[in-house]
Amino acid sequence: MQKSLFIILLTCFGFTSVAQNLAPKPAKLPAGVSAATVERVVRALTADDMQGRASTQPGGLKAAQFLSAEFKRIGLQPITGLAGFEQTFSVYETKPQTLAVTLNGAAVPAENAAIASGQAQVNWSEADATPARVVIVGAQEANPMQTVRPLLALRENTLVLVDPAHRARFQQLAAYLRQGSVRPEQPGPNSCVVVLAPAPADGKVTFQVKATATVRPVELRNVVGVLPGRSKDKAQAAEMVVFSGHYDHLGTIRPVAGDSIANGADDDASGTTAVVALAEYFKKKKKNARTLVFVAFAAEEIGGFGSQYFSKQVDPAKVAAMFNIEMIGKVAKFGPNTAFITGYERSDFGKLLQQNLQGTPFRFEPDPYPEQNLFYRSDNATLARLGVPAHTISTDQIPTDKLYHSVDDEVESLDLANMTAVITAIARSATGIVAGQQTPQRIAPESVGQRP
Repeated sequence: MQKSLFIILLTCFGFTSVAQNLAPKPAKLPAGVSAATVERVVRALTADDMQGRASTQPGGLKAAQFLSAEFKRIGLQPITGLAGFEQTFSVYETKPQTLAVTLNGAAVPAENAAIASGQAQVNWSEADATPARVVIVGAQEANPMQTVRPLLALRENTLVLVDPAHRARFQQLAAYLRQGSVRPEQPGPNSCVVVLAPAPADGKVTFQVKATATVRPVELRNVVGVLPGRSKDKAQAAEMVVFSGHYDHLGTIRPVAGDSIANGADDDASGTTAVVALAEYFKKKKKNARTLVFVAFAAEEIGGFGSQYFSKQVDPAKVAAMFNIEMIGKVAKFGPNTAFITGYERSDFGKLLQQNLQGTPFRFEPDPYPEQNLFYRSDNATLARLGVPAHTISTDQIPTDKLYHSVDDEVESLDLANMTAVITAIARSATGIVAGQQTPQRIAPESVGQRP
């Protein structure tokens, strides 16, 4: 009995061993992006000497020069029409300097007044030949900013009286206005003064406004590099696949424990690093049928002006897809080896990417935070409005991210191994589109809203 059992067990073990030996081995995955490049680039972009990479400050210029050097090292080419990698454009920065307001004969406390101005000198009153328009925001208005926001376009001189019932909203607006603003075009010679004060009972408003401001053009730069398409089909070779991230951040902000540099490690040194690592990856592969365009955008944080300018330099009909990469430095809510795609339902972009990841542990998920309106809040939205299947890939748990837009968004807070895995997954998932074997559906332009 025992001998028979031994023979049966031996026989079963033998068959099992043979079966195991005959089982096909899983296909070996191609090498991913360089972990060394990922760490080197993200550390360089988040170093204190970059000063937070604000677009209008020296740190922004330094970051652009660093990225240009990376594109040259990799062996990218400038985009058509440029001699180098820096795609320069001008915006206009306005900053209030002084403001004094008298309302119905009484001086308004400085903390209760703010100005947006396209004029270097402001001096007007109700007695002017063309007096400023007076707008009253009463206590009963449910959304005072809905009234005020259009007036900041500076199409005419305007004095806005905001009832003290809206003090909290006024204080937010005033803090924003005192920082100054950046506009894509030179502002008109007008100003908008906002005062926290109730409307006079008799409806009569007399006022005197004196203010100064600086209005100056500022040169900004996207950093753009190209791998020309290798397809023998010239039309396909001319089609573009864009990989992008924004390299700008907030610069220096209010100090916390002596630290005033908002290094922007996750936002968006992580995405910009991905662009560099992907450029290096695809350059080595030499299998791109379509033209690959790698872009580090300026001015995302101050209005998306970099992507807006870029979109005017390319034919959107020739852009097959856009991989915009934003905040991939931490593990997503779905766990390691995952990321989400904004606007997932707007095209089959995400489904095509997932097809190329079969046999890997990585998966892309739809955006889990629809209430955050993320599809419209990054640089993908500009080209998406023009019909391009342009989506943002991210891992950030933004509703609970306490480091967002703070001095604590440091490189030490990133999970570099997971970040490298995400970039590698993007590289592998893009192979079908890059090779011209997959083409995502176009996005209906009328379905895309405006950037808030």
